[in-house]
Amino acid sequence: MQIIFEYHDVASSEALENEAREKLEQLGQKFDMVIRADVFFKTENTTSDETGKICNIRLSLPGPRLFAEASHDNFKDSLLESVQDLERQLRKVKEKMKNY
Repeated sequence: MQIIFEYHDVASSEALENEAREKLEQLGQKFDMVIRADVFFKTENTTSDETGKICNIRLSLPGPRLFAEASHDNFKDSLLESVQDLERQLRKVKEKMKNY
């Protein structure tokens, strides 16, 4: 699986990329239909202290693209929530594929 990272108003982080790569490769092993992942990290000015660090992940696979977004007070939590959301979506796609 190809993984591409993009940063918007954020300094790049090798530790964050390694964490994301590890989580996405685990997804790729469970769901072999995933071709590519685009990971976006960005910050947003918010009034809440619990949000503002956003992680968007877009997965390319045969058929529709899957997308997840999460906003927390740190990128690691946002990344974990996005990956969990994508795992749920991938399970649904896999179930639909088994039915045909």
